[in-house]
Amino acid sequence: MFKIKVERIVKAPIEKVFEAISDHARYALYPSVGIAHLLNEGDTERNGKGAFRTVETGVFKVWERITAFERPIHMQYKIERSKPFKINHYEGIIDLKDLGDGTTHATWISEGKIAVPLIGRFLDTRMQKQGTSVFHSMLKSIESR
Repeated sequence: MFKIKVERIVKAPIEKVFEAISDHARYALYPSVGIAHLLNEGDTERNGKGAFRTVETGVFKVWERITAFERPIHMQYKIERSKPFKINHYEGIIDLKDLGDGTTHATWISEGKIAVPLIGRFLDTRMQKQGTSVFHSMLKSIESR
């Protein structure tokens, strides 16, 4: 099982941080992420609750659905499909808190299990390291945009 938890103080206003994280089109700006495509818009907002999108990083691709969306403080998602290997994704949560001085406390959590016999544990460890790196990189790069 992998458990990724990244907490960071982002030197940017909460609205900017939320928009940068929730807007699939901005993912191309992050070298650590790659390409994201919106397959279905959300119920009330384009990238909001109900939105269905793909996110690609190298050979790794996930299809994720936004399951909760409360601008500008909270978003949840669930990976419904992935390749080249299957992920049983339990939760993806992003919480933001305005610190009142133009900075934002960000907490990003993702938990799941890679469903591959024999090497699943090894892949879980790699996913935890890679996911932590990607989330840190994204949050850090928001400050410079």
